[in-house]
Amino acid sequence: MKIGFIGLGIMGSRMAANLQKNGYALVVFNRTRAKAEPLLGPCGTFSDSPAKLGEQVDVLFTMLAHPDAVEQAALGADGFLDHLRPNALWVDCSSVNPSFSKKMAAEAARREVHFVDAPVTGSAAPAAEAKLIFWVGADIADLERIRPLLLCMGNKIVHTGGHGAGTSMKMVVNLLLGTGMAAFAEGMALGEGLGISRKMLFDSLLGTPTVAPFLATKREKIESGNYEAEFPLRWMQKDMHLASVSAYESGVAMPLTNAAKEVYRLAMREGHDTEDFSAIYEYLTTAYQKPPTPTNA
Repeated sequence: MKIGFIGLGIMGSRMAANLQKNGYALVVFNRTRAKAEPLLGPCGTFSDSPAKLGEQVDVLFTMLAHPDAVEQAALGADGFLDHLRPNALWVDCSSVNPSFSKKMAAEAARREVHFVDAPVTGSAAPAAEAKLIFWVGADIADLERIRPLLLCMGNKIVHTGGHGAGTSMKMVVNLLLGTGMAAFAEGMALGEGLGISRKMLFDSLLGTPTVAPFLATKREKIESGNYEAEFPLRWMQKDMHLASVSAYESGVAMPLTNAAKEVYRLAMREGHDTEDFSAIYEYLTTAYQKPPTPTNA
């Protein structure tokens, strides 16, 4: 089985490395070749374009930033979809909206290519440790073909349904992450504004039923002020926007999500876009806080 991997950012590079650690040789492509260098050697070769990569592989993974990037890699001038062999399997692990996944599944089917949407939950550390959760939308036979490969990169696979069901679940998960992080940051801002120390707030809130468990992993970033990205804030904003697009398409109202995603957009405008999404705390407790206007006696 020949495997291709397109998209070697924070997540894709670690996922591809875990496939190699399990003995799989890869053909890889990334717009910035330098990001592919650590994977090259006896178990990794670089392709000059997605099209040339597609000609060589039986299974192709894509892990790209947004729907436009996926569509360009698949259907652009040098896209891979017209070059994959019949019965090849394309696994898109990117965070995209469900209607887009269904569109790509239809494009693949027209070319006799099998399609799986398999976005993941987990950031840089779980990706490196092969502890990702895969949310899979696919025919069961296609999932079974790639199950051993997914288990090289993750430790849990949830078959959520047919095409688009994986990305549907991913929309729900990231909506909860994004709004949860923003709500926690706002609560911290209030607590600090009322004179409670940040340490007291962390010690008191973390581990209680009112706070999402993942927030404990963000304490060190917030306390140190080092927001090196595990999941960049701009991609969280993008995913929340895609969730709102999906809500519009399905007739669902999401007032809280739409308000939160605009707060992330404001944080991006203040220079937090490439930082970890927990930097929303920094935005809400510093740049966005204003002292009360004094009143006349």
